[in-house]
Amino acid sequence: MLTGALRDLHRCHPGEFITDVRTPFPDLWLHHPGVTRLHDDTPDAEWIDAAYPLVMESNRFPGHFLHGFCSHLNSILGTQIRPTECRGEIVLSQEERQRPPVVSEILGHDIPYWVLVAGGKYDLTVKWWPQTRFQEVVDHFTGRLLFVQTGGAEDFHPSVRGVLNLVGQTTLRQLVHLIHHSSGVLCPVTAAMHFAAAVPTRYDRHPLRPCVVVAGGREPPHWEAYPGHQFIHTVGMLPCCGAGGCWKARTSPTGDGSPFDHPHYLCERSVEGKLPRCMEMISSTDVIRRIEGFIDGGASRYLDQEEWSRVQIAFNN
Repeated sequence: MLTGALRDLHRCHPGEFITDVRTPFPDLWLHHPGVTRLHDDTPDAEWIDAAYPLVMESNRFPGHFLHGFCSHLNSILGTQIRPTECRGEIVLSQEERQRPPVVSEILGHDIPYWVLVAGGKYDLTVKWWPQTRFQEVVDHFTGRLLFVQTGGAEDFHPSVRGVLNLVGQTTLRQLVHLIHHSSGVLCPVTAAMHFAAAVPTRYDRHPLRPCVVVAGGREPPHWEAYPGHQFIHTVGMLPCCGAGGCWKARTSPTGDGSPFDHPHYLCERSVEGKLPRCMEMISSTDVIRRIEGFIDGGASRYLDQEEWSRVQIAFNN
């Protein structure tokens, strides 16, 4: 979100600012036109602790997460920044665009694939959707779609059969490159969802990268969803998310000492203390139908017989 805000700062106020950033994820900022490398002790430089307090009003505010950092910068700088695109701003170099995806290197052929994230971080377990349902989706498309599973090794990412498993095997920049070449993304509300919108699409892919998001009732859809995404939510269907996203964190305490173990942050309607009711309401059929919609509409396509044969050979080896 901050990558988009920096883009929009310079578009809305061209030539007025010189900006640099310090974040835990410097790889996201490679080649960003708004970044000018400055020393920490640059004279007259103003340090801003970027934030998005607008999230506290997200159930009422008729806008997107992209407005969050823009609004905060406006309050500090007296600017009039507004989102100019409904996406973040991840920039790829010409070399990155031309470099083959790691999937092609593994399979020995340029085969279309969907990126799959079937887990999440331990701090927000309410975002998890059952591995069994992800498995049902993958099984349904066996022989027709290749899914490439990704995720951090330190997070919760249960293995899914019949996929190319790259969990724990990609850096953040490699994940960006993987999504750049992808035909689509299937995930919960997580970084991959934001990357699906922010990372440029390949020249021979659909302009709006297909993305199916299993969202449930935690976040208001207008705050999170992007154009071209199928954001499967249940906001308004349950009392706990009847007035907007519930913004809860966990289905049950984990005992890790986090404040998210406090009852205030625990899901009010979990199924056997494991799965939020809002996520339980979303079936594998719901997800399958959304993916098939992208196929039927022409935004993505099935593999042909030769392509799937190459996938099988690689899996067998």
